[in-house]
Amino acid sequence: QVQLVESGGGLVQAGGSLRLSCAASGRTFSGYTMAWFRQAPGEEREFVAAISRNGGRISYADSVKGRFTISRDNVKNTVSLRMNSLKPEDTAVYYCAAVLTVFDAATVKDYHAYKSWGQGTQVTVSS
Repeated sequence: QVQLVESGGGLVQAGGSLRLSCAASGRTFSGYTMAWFRQAPGEEREFVAAISRNGGRISYADSVKGRFTISRDNVKNTVSLRMNSLKPEDTAVYYCAAVLTVFDAATVKDYHAYKSWGQGTQVTVSS
């Protein structure tokens, strides 16, 4: 399995921006569908965004559409999440996830589908 390490979280005021990065180990990164999930205290893990193996297909949660952008670099083995116009309700621990399969619009939003997870990075948005 691929090993994932997130970075880039922090404290930001509402309306601000952050960029999360996820570095993956292994030589088969380009074979993985990648995603970002988040989890607030007392809440279930929630889908944020997913990107296909070559970056050609992307899916976003409705709550972040138009504000967040997911991207990947298969040379550097990284996936990023650019977050703009942040809101207090975006406060959560953000997790990078990977699954060694093709992008499937029906399943990419289901956290049970993912086999590899990072340790998470905290994002806090103050009002």
